[in-house]
Amino acid sequence: MNERSERTMDTGERLARGGPTNTGERLTRSGPMDSATEAFVAHRNLLFTVAYEMLGSAADAEDVLQETWLRWTNVDLGMVRDRRAYLVRITTSQALTRLRTLGRRKESYVGPWLPEPLLTSPDVAEDVELADSVSMAMLLVLETLAPTERAVFVLREVFDLAYDEIAEAVDKTPAAVRQIAHRARAHVAARRPRGTVSAAETRDALQAFQRAVETGDMQSLLDMLAPDVVFLGDGGGVVQAAPAPVVGAEMVAHVLGRIAAAVSLRPAQVNGCPALVLRLDGGVDTVMAVRIDDGLITGLYAVRNPEKLSHMERETALRR
Repeated sequence: MNERSERTMDTGERLARGGPTNTGERLTRSGPMDSATEAFVAHRNLLFTVAYEMLGSAADAEDVLQETWLRWTNVDLGMVRDRRAYLVRITTSQALTRLRTLGRRKESYVGPWLPEPLLTSPDVAEDVELADSVSMAMLLVLETLAPTERAVFVLREVFDLAYDEIAEAVDKTPAAVRQIAHRARAHVAARRPRGTVSAAETRDALQAFQRAVETGDMQSLLDMLAPDVVFLGDGGGVVQAAPAPVVGAEMVAHVLGRIAAAVSLRPAQVNGCPALVLRLDGGVDTVMAVRIDDGLITGLYAVRNPEKLSHMERETALRR
């Protein structure tokens, strides 16, 4: 690899992982950012959000951004009418390729697979549609879509791209994209949470849930769990977790009852929604998100795989 390629790879990795670009530092010693870099930096958070919503993995989303950067540096900017749309197109194409590979990895994953949680800033929660689209519950619904359906749904429903723009991104005709969007929309509508739950309602439910777990108040815990509640624990075969979904209020309450009162439970904004972070010995041990339907907890999602907890140390910027 020549010196220029090495510099490009290094810059791409820093851009993908939100390094110097977050503070506005120069990326080269010779001067300020060039036009290509400036465009990429301007849309980086949007591109990361597109990739993350398609993949459910921050690490894979960062890899996609690096690949997007490498391709972007070879584009003749004089031929690009809309740089944002062009960058989204490259990101979508790379994410689709990665999504198919990720699907094969999930087939051999040990235990339930959950999306990688992100510590997010308050402004993400303020954008209700964005927060809903990156919530753990919604990302799990998106997991049930085929790769192209997921891409079309995300680009249309979350980022409001025109059908012709999406068609270029997924290499389909606009007519085909309309059909895919309709099918994906119906699929998601049948599986998403039944009603809109405000951040305040979720926060109140989590506070009550936290008190019940920490005090061992099993009756209070049972009162807030839906009869058919599902608990998913993601340890990835690295740390102990439930090897299969736990279903039913009594079974889930029994699992939660094993959490010692000494464990430190703290509220946090995770994926734009209120969640609980369990800490042991000063480090993040588990991130627990919930799904609420009709005032009851219907889903509990506990991510314990250490490889998925690195983005809980600092806030991740998400944008539409």
